[in-house]
Amino acid sequence: MIGPAEIPATILVVDDDAGIRTVVRQALMRAGHLVRATDSAAGLWKLIEEGVGDVLITDVLLPDANGLDLIPAITARRPGLPVIVMSAQNTLSTAVRATEKGAFDYLPKPFDLNELTKTVQSAIEGLRVDAPAPEAPGQGEALPMIGRSSAMQDVYRTIARVVPTDLTVMVLGESGTGKELVARALHDLGPRRSGPFVAINMAAIPRELIESELFGHERGAFTGAATRSTGRFEQAQGGTLFLDEIGDMPMDAQTRLLRVLQSGEFTTVGGTRSQKADVRIVAATHKDLRRLIDAGQFREDLYYRLNVVPVRLPPLRARREDIPELARHFLERAAAEGLPRKSLDPGAIAWLKEQPWPGNVRELENAMRRLAALARDEVVSAAVAELWIARVDDAGGQGSLPADGTGPAAHGDMLAGSFEALVGQWMQRHLVQVDTMPDDGLYDRLLEEFERPLLEAAMILTRGNQLKAAKLLGLNRNTLRKKLTDRGVEADTGRGRA
Repeated sequence: MIGPAEIPATILVVDDDAGIRTVVRQALMRAGHLVRATDSAAGLWKLIEEGVGDVLITDVLLPDANGLDLIPAITARRPGLPVIVMSAQNTLSTAVRATEKGAFDYLPKPFDLNELTKTVQSAIEGLRVDAPAPEAPGQGEALPMIGRSSAMQDVYRTIARVVPTDLTVMVLGESGTGKELVARALHDLGPRRSGPFVAINMAAIPRELIESELFGHERGAFTGAATRSTGRFEQAQGGTLFLDEIGDMPMDAQTRLLRVLQSGEFTTVGGTRSQKADVRIVAATHKDLRRLIDAGQFREDLYYRLNVVPVRLPPLRARREDIPELARHFLERAAAEGLPRKSLDPGAIAWLKEQPWPGNVRELENAMRRLAALARDEVVSAAVAELWIARVDDAGGQGSLPADGTGPAAHGDMLAGSFEALVGQWMQRHLVQVDTMPDDGLYDRLLEEFERPLLEAAMILTRGNQLKAAKLLGLNRNTLRKKLTDRGVEADTGRGRA
């Protein structure tokens, strides 16, 4: 194969940005390649017709065509010409479409020039592994994964490469990072999309029932087995089986799962007839499986069977630039579900990006739903975001109360802080000057404006439990019930009635 150590390879570069063409040209020439560059699809076709070029690098959005749509025609005209796609549309959809169209690789902009030259060299040396591409998802189909950070681009590229295959995938990451979304994307975009997607959480099932849940059982197989039951392997036939929290699987179940993965067959508990396991396996865990192996709590041979292709999801603190897009998405979702429509001002977005988010994307989603439910203004400021996110979380985590309904003193502090902040906002809105005397009746007007949001907050925090809400507010239950009616607050959800 031609390489820079022999006859220099010729690289075709297509991008309508002159600056990018110049930078890419210089990097490739320093690596020993020849470069032919153009700014349009028309210019590219002239080069293709001339038969020049050993590798093609193309942008997606060209002035006269879409670079992805050109790939099949280019491949038909020049079979074996590796195509590397670069794009500023850094989404999972772009990465998957590039793979589906037959691209050798996908590089999100901005990209590292060293990575670009390594990718070009790989293409020259013929390291491409061809795989059958799945059918493209329907036009306009919404993909579940959000984020344009470089950390997420690595995830997208890995997913795009394994989507067309049946390889077993291990998704690693902290709780709340979206491990099931990866499993869903692998299923929904892959060749098994017409089959079922079946998920099972190992941590949520009693240890003695896991084998029955996975493989099913026959009638009389154990005490209480009055009828035959199908397991998740049988339910997932022809589709994808997602084994969530695989690190919590007991050792005896691990042994049986290993046999299934080795043989491709399984039997029900108490059964004798083997069935073919026609499923794609995607496993996930937030635990360190290597540490579990060292402790004798996870089988090393099973680890290697499951960890064929690892996908490591970054925590939200490692991709803070994705927080604005995620937050807007969750607010839109909340509005679609019937909560008030809210948006974030620049200060609120900046505040969100500074937070640690130990619960990752799941915590951010919960926080946005809370803002949609509790924030009074349509445009949420940093002060309001801090009020309903940081202070509520400090008061017990995710705005929840202890089971006994008493709660720590921080709950009182949170509500007191809420009142103080709301009063301050009201004063700024209604009093033009500090020394200006307001109109008469200030007490009643303040009470009318602030009592309702406090009632709403208490009902939402206690999930509609009037006894807990009354205790939280220091009111008699009958008094609370009357105030809820007078202020138009629904007693079960805490939402205000129109």
